[in-house]
Amino acid sequence: MSKIARPRRSALYMPASNAKAVDKARTLDADVIILDLEDAVAPEMKVAAREAAVAAVRAGGFGPREIVIRTNGLDTPWGADDLAAAAAAGPDAVLVPKVNDAADVHAYDAALAGAPAETRLWTMIETAKAAFHLWEIAGASQTTRLSTWVMGVNDFAKEMRARQTPDRAPFLPLLTLSVAAARTHGLTVLDGVHNDIENLEALEAVCVQGVDFGFDGKTLIHPKHLEICNRVFSPSADEIAWSQAVIAAFADPENAGKGALRVEGKMAERLHLAQAERLVAVAAAIAARAA
Repeated sequence: MSKIARPRRSALYMPASNAKAVDKARTLDADVIILDLEDAVAPEMKVAAREAAVAAVRAGGFGPREIVIRTNGLDTPWGADDLAAAAAAGPDAVLVPKVNDAADVHAYDAALAGAPAETRLWTMIETAKAAFHLWEIAGASQTTRLSTWVMGVNDFAKEMRARQTPDRAPFLPLLTLSVAAARTHGLTVLDGVHNDIENLEALEAVCVQGVDFGFDGKTLIHPKHLEICNRVFSPSADEIAWSQAVIAAFADPENAGKGALRVEGKMAERLHLAQAERLVAVAAAIAARAA
Protein backbone atom coordinates (compact mmCIF):
# COMPACT_ATOMS: atom_id res chain seq x y z
CA MET A 1 0.00 0.00 0.00
CA SER A 2 1.44 3.38 -0.97
CA LYS A 3 2.25 6.06 1.58
CA ILE A 4 -0.37 8.29 -0.01
CA ALA A 5 -3.18 5.75 0.09
CA ARG A 6 -2.62 4.17 3.49
CA PRO A 7 -5.56 5.06 5.74
CA ARG A 8 -4.64 6.72 9.02
CA ARG A 9 -8.10 7.90 9.97
CA SER A 10 -7.87 6.72 13.57
CA ALA A 11 -4.80 6.29 15.75
CA LEU A 12 -5.69 4.87 19.16
CA TYR A 13 -3.39 5.27 22.15
CA MET A 14 -3.21 2.16 24.32
CA PRO A 15 -1.10 2.02 27.51
CA ALA A 16 1.54 -0.62 26.86
CA SER A 17 1.48 -1.51 30.55
CA ASN A 18 -2.11 -2.78 30.25
CA ALA A 19 -1.91 -6.30 28.80
CA LYS A 20 -5.69 -6.61 28.45
CA ALA A 21 -5.87 -3.35 26.48
CA VAL A 22 -3.06 -4.42 24.16
CA ASP A 23 -4.80 -7.74 23.49
CA LYS A 24 -8.05 -5.91 22.77
CA ALA A 25 -6.23 -3.61 20.34
CA ARG A 26 -5.75 -6.57 18.00
CA THR A 27 -9.52 -6.67 17.46
CA LEU A 28 -10.39 -2.98 17.26
CA ASP A 29 -11.25 -1.13 14.06
CA ALA A 30 -8.35 1.31 14.34
CA ASP A 31 -6.04 2.11 11.45
CA VAL A 32 -3.16 2.71 13.88
CA ILE A 33 -2.45 1.38 17.37
CA ILE A 34 -0.04 3.48 19.43
CA LEU A 35 1.50 1.49 22.29
CA ASP A 36 2.15 4.29 24.76
CA LEU A 37 5.14 4.37 27.10
CA GLU A 38 4.81 8.06 27.90
CA ASP A 39 1.75 9.92 29.25
CA ALA A 40 -0.42 6.86 29.90
CA VAL A 41 2.20 5.04 31.99
CA ALA A 42 3.17 5.83 35.60
CA PRO A 43 6.91 6.21 36.34
CA GLU A 44 7.08 2.96 38.31
CA MET A 45 5.60 1.08 35.33
CA LYS A 46 7.84 2.52 32.60
CA VAL A 47 10.27 -0.39 32.34
CA ALA A 48 7.52 -3.01 32.41
CA ALA A 49 5.57 -1.08 29.77
CA ARG A 50 8.63 -0.98 27.53
CA GLU A 51 9.09 -4.72 27.80
CA ALA A 52 5.38 -5.29 27.12
CA ALA A 53 5.42 -3.06 24.04
CA VAL A 54 8.40 -4.87 22.57
CA ALA A 55 6.77 -8.24 23.27
CA ALA A 56 3.52 -7.11 21.64
CA VAL A 57 5.28 -5.93 18.47
CA ARG A 58 7.23 -9.17 18.21
CA ALA A 59 4.13 -11.29 18.86
CA GLY A 60 2.23 -9.51 16.09
CA GLY A 61 -1.39 -10.41 15.42
CA PHE A 62 -2.46 -6.82 14.69
CA GLY A 63 -3.53 -7.55 11.13
CA PRO A 64 -3.62 -4.51 8.83
CA ARG A 65 -3.21 -2.04 11.69
CA GLU A 66 -0.02 0.01 11.85
CA ILE A 67 1.79 -0.48 15.14
CA VAL A 68 3.57 2.49 16.66
CA ILE A 69 5.48 2.74 19.95
CA ARG A 70 5.38 6.14 21.65
CA THR A 71 8.53 6.49 23.71
CA ASN A 72 9.52 8.83 26.49
CA GLY A 73 11.72 11.75 25.52
CA LEU A 74 15.50 11.62 25.37
CA ASP A 75 15.55 14.16 28.20
CA THR A 76 13.93 11.65 30.58
CA PRO A 77 15.48 8.71 32.47
CA TRP A 78 13.69 6.24 30.17
CA GLY A 79 14.00 7.78 26.72
CA ALA A 80 17.30 6.34 25.52
CA ASP A 81 16.40 2.81 26.62
CA ASP A 82 12.91 3.17 25.12
CA LEU A 83 14.36 4.13 21.75
CA ALA A 84 16.93 1.35 21.77
CA ALA A 85 14.25 -1.22 22.60
CA ALA A 86 11.84 0.17 20.00
CA ALA A 87 14.54 0.15 17.33
CA ALA A 88 15.27 -3.50 18.06
CA ALA A 89 11.58 -4.43 18.01
CA GLY A 90 11.01 -2.82 14.62
CA PRO A 91 7.43 -1.47 14.78
CA ASP A 92 5.96 0.39 11.82
CA ALA A 93 6.93 3.65 13.50
CA VAL A 94 8.28 5.19 16.68
CA LEU A 95 6.47 8.28 17.97
CA VAL A 96 8.56 10.68 20.03
CA PRO A 97 7.34 13.54 22.23
CA LYS A 98 8.00 17.27 22.51
CA VAL A 99 10.14 17.84 19.44
CA ASN A 100 11.16 21.50 19.45
CA ASP A 101 13.28 21.89 16.32
CA ALA A 102 15.15 20.07 13.56
CA ALA A 103 18.04 19.23 15.89
CA ASP A 104 15.63 17.15 17.98
CA VAL A 105 14.47 15.28 14.87
CA HIS A 106 18.06 14.42 13.97
CA ALA A 107 18.81 13.30 17.55
CA TYR A 108 15.84 10.92 17.54
CA ASP A 109 16.69 9.72 14.05
CA ALA A 110 20.22 8.89 15.21
CA ALA A 111 18.82 6.98 18.19
CA LEU A 112 16.86 4.80 15.74
CA ALA A 113 19.85 4.05 13.50
CA GLY A 114 19.64 0.35 14.31
CA ALA A 115 15.94 0.02 13.46
CA PRO A 116 14.78 -1.69 10.25
CA ALA A 117 14.77 0.62 7.24
CA GLU A 118 10.97 0.55 7.04
CA THR A 119 10.49 1.78 10.63
CA ARG A 120 9.46 5.42 10.40
CA LEU A 121 9.86 8.29 12.84
CA TRP A 122 6.72 10.11 13.97
CA THR A 123 6.97 13.25 16.10
CA MET A 124 4.60 15.00 18.47
CA ILE A 125 4.12 18.68 17.66
CA GLU A 126 3.10 19.94 21.08
CA THR A 127 5.40 22.66 22.41
CA ALA A 128 5.26 26.42 22.13
CA LYS A 129 8.82 26.42 20.82
CA ALA A 130 7.91 23.99 18.04
CA ALA A 131 5.30 26.46 16.81
CA PHE A 132 8.15 28.71 15.68
CA HIS A 133 10.13 25.90 14.04
CA LEU A 134 7.45 24.05 12.07
CA TRP A 135 9.13 24.60 8.71
CA GLU A 136 12.53 23.32 9.76
CA ILE A 137 11.07 20.35 11.67
CA ALA A 138 9.13 19.31 8.59
CA GLY A 139 12.16 19.91 6.39
CA ALA A 140 14.19 17.44 8.46
CA SER A 141 12.09 14.70 6.86
CA GLN A 142 14.23 14.99 3.73
CA THR A 143 17.24 13.46 5.47
CA THR A 144 15.67 11.36 8.27
CA ARG A 145 13.00 8.72 8.88
CA LEU A 146 10.45 11.40 9.74
CA SER A 147 7.13 10.73 7.98
CA THR A 148 4.30 11.83 10.28
CA TRP A 149 3.32 14.53 12.74
CA VAL A 150 0.88 14.08 15.61
CA MET A 151 -0.60 17.22 17.14
CA GLY A 152 -0.50 17.42 20.93
CA VAL A 153 -3.10 20.08 21.70
CA ASN A 154 -3.24 19.25 25.42
CA ASP A 155 0.43 20.11 25.85
CA PHE A 156 0.03 23.26 23.78
CA ALA A 157 -2.81 24.35 26.04
CA LYS A 158 -0.70 23.72 29.11
CA GLU A 159 2.27 25.73 27.84
CA MET A 160 0.15 28.54 26.42
CA ARG A 161 -2.18 28.63 29.45
CA ALA A 162 -4.95 28.56 26.86
CA ARG A 163 -8.50 27.33 27.31
CA GLN A 164 -9.63 24.36 25.24
CA THR A 165 -12.88 25.74 23.88
CA PRO A 166 -15.28 23.58 21.83
CA ASP A 167 -14.28 25.38 18.62
CA ARG A 168 -10.55 25.19 19.50
CA ALA A 169 -10.24 28.84 18.53
CA PRO A 170 -6.96 29.46 20.47
CA PHE A 171 -5.23 26.78 18.38
CA LEU A 172 -6.58 27.43 14.90
CA PRO A 173 -3.55 29.35 13.57
CA LEU A 174 -1.22 26.68 14.92
CA LEU A 175 -3.23 23.82 13.45
CA THR A 176 -3.43 25.53 10.06
CA LEU A 177 0.29 26.27 9.91
CA SER A 178 1.13 22.73 11.01
CA VAL A 179 -0.92 21.21 8.20
CA ALA A 180 0.63 23.62 5.70
CA ALA A 181 4.20 22.83 6.79
CA ALA A 182 3.51 19.09 6.84
CA ARG A 183 1.93 19.10 3.39
CA THR A 184 4.77 21.11 1.87
CA HIS A 185 7.24 18.43 2.95
CA GLY A 186 5.05 15.41 2.16
CA LEU A 187 4.24 14.45 5.75
CA THR A 188 1.14 12.75 7.11
CA VAL A 189 -0.40 14.83 9.90
CA LEU A 190 -2.83 13.64 12.57
CA ASP A 191 -5.06 15.82 14.74
CA GLY A 192 -4.89 15.71 18.54
CA VAL A 193 -7.12 13.77 20.92
CA HIS A 194 -10.64 14.59 22.09
CA ASN A 195 -10.67 14.69 25.89
CA ASP A 196 -14.42 14.57 26.61
CA ILE A 197 -14.85 10.81 26.28
CA GLU A 198 -18.64 10.68 26.64
CA ASN A 199 -19.45 13.71 24.46
CA LEU A 200 -19.67 11.98 21.09
CA GLU A 201 -21.49 14.90 19.47
CA ALA A 202 -18.55 17.16 20.28
CA LEU A 203 -16.16 14.49 19.01
CA GLU A 204 -17.95 14.38 15.65
CA ALA A 205 -17.77 18.16 15.41
CA VAL A 206 -14.00 18.26 15.96
CA CYS A 207 -13.51 15.36 13.54
CA VAL A 208 -15.38 17.33 10.87
CA GLN A 209 -13.24 20.33 11.75
CA GLY A 210 -10.13 18.20 11.38
CA VAL A 211 -11.20 17.06 7.91
CA ASP A 212 -11.88 20.68 6.98
CA PHE A 213 -8.35 21.58 8.08
CA GLY A 214 -6.87 18.82 5.96
CA PHE A 215 -5.72 16.37 8.65
CA ASP A 216 -5.32 12.75 7.56
CA GLY A 217 -6.91 11.44 10.73
CA LYS A 218 -7.08 11.85 14.48
CA THR A 219 -5.47 10.40 17.57
CA LEU A 220 -7.91 8.93 20.09
CA ILE A 221 -7.93 7.90 23.73
CA HIS A 222 -10.96 5.58 23.82
CA PRO A 223 -12.23 2.77 21.55
CA LYS A 224 -15.77 4.21 21.56
CA HIS A 225 -14.42 7.09 19.44
CA LEU A 226 -13.33 4.82 16.58
CA GLU A 227 -16.61 4.57 14.65
CA ILE A 228 -17.13 8.32 14.44
CA CYS A 229 -13.51 9.03 13.61
CA ASN A 230 -13.30 6.39 10.88
CA ARG A 231 -16.58 7.50 9.33
CA VAL A 232 -15.82 11.21 9.28
CA PHE A 233 -12.28 10.81 7.98
CA SER A 234 -13.41 8.43 5.21
CA PRO A 235 -14.31 9.91 1.81
CA SER A 236 -18.08 10.16 1.40
CA ALA A 237 -19.97 8.46 -1.42
CA ASP A 238 -20.56 11.84 -3.06
CA GLU A 239 -16.88 12.72 -2.86
CA ILE A 240 -15.89 9.39 -4.40
CA ALA A 241 -18.43 9.75 -7.22
CA TRP A 242 -17.29 13.29 -8.02
CA SER A 243 -13.64 12.25 -7.96
CA GLN A 244 -14.30 9.33 -10.29
CA ALA A 245 -16.12 11.66 -12.67
CA VAL A 246 -13.18 14.07 -12.68
CA ILE A 247 -10.71 11.25 -13.37
CA ALA A 248 -12.88 9.93 -16.20
CA ALA A 249 -13.27 13.38 -17.73
CA PHE A 250 -9.54 14.04 -17.87
CA ALA A 251 -8.93 10.52 -19.23
CA ASP A 252 -11.31 11.13 -22.16
CA PRO A 253 -9.18 11.52 -25.35
CA GLU A 254 -11.37 14.46 -26.36
CA ASN A 255 -10.03 16.38 -23.36
CA ALA A 256 -6.36 15.64 -23.98
CA GLY A 257 -4.20 18.65 -23.21
CA LYS A 258 -6.97 20.60 -21.49
CA GLY A 259 -6.16 22.21 -18.15
CA ALA A 260 -9.72 22.83 -17.02
CA LEU A 261 -13.01 21.04 -17.68
CA ARG A 262 -16.68 21.32 -16.80
CA VAL A 263 -17.63 18.19 -14.84
CA GLU A 264 -21.22 17.79 -13.67
CA GLY A 265 -21.66 21.54 -13.77
CA LYS A 266 -18.52 22.31 -11.79
CA MET A 267 -15.11 23.49 -12.91
CA ALA A 268 -12.34 20.93 -12.54
CA GLU A 269 -8.69 21.82 -13.07
CA ARG A 270 -5.59 19.64 -13.10
CA LEU A 271 -5.16 20.30 -9.38
CA HIS A 272 -8.60 18.79 -8.83
CA LEU A 273 -7.51 15.74 -10.81
CA ALA A 274 -4.60 15.16 -8.42
CA GLN A 275 -6.94 15.54 -5.46
CA ALA A 276 -9.44 13.15 -7.04
CA GLU A 277 -6.81 10.50 -7.71
CA ARG A 278 -5.62 10.61 -4.12
CA LEU A 279 -9.16 10.45 -2.70
CA VAL A 280 -10.08 7.45 -4.86
CA ALA A 281 -6.87 5.69 -3.85
CA VAL A 282 -7.60 6.27 -0.16
CA ALA A 283 -11.19 5.07 -0.59
CA ALA A 284 -9.95 1.92 -2.31
CA ALA A 285 -7.46 1.28 0.49
CA ILE A 286 -10.18 1.68 3.12
CA ALA A 287 -12.42 -0.74 1.24
CA ALA A 288 -9.59 -3.26 0.92
CA ARG A 289 -8.85 -2.99 4.65
CA ALA A 290 -12.52 -3.58 5.50
CA ALA A 291 -12.56 -6.65 3.25
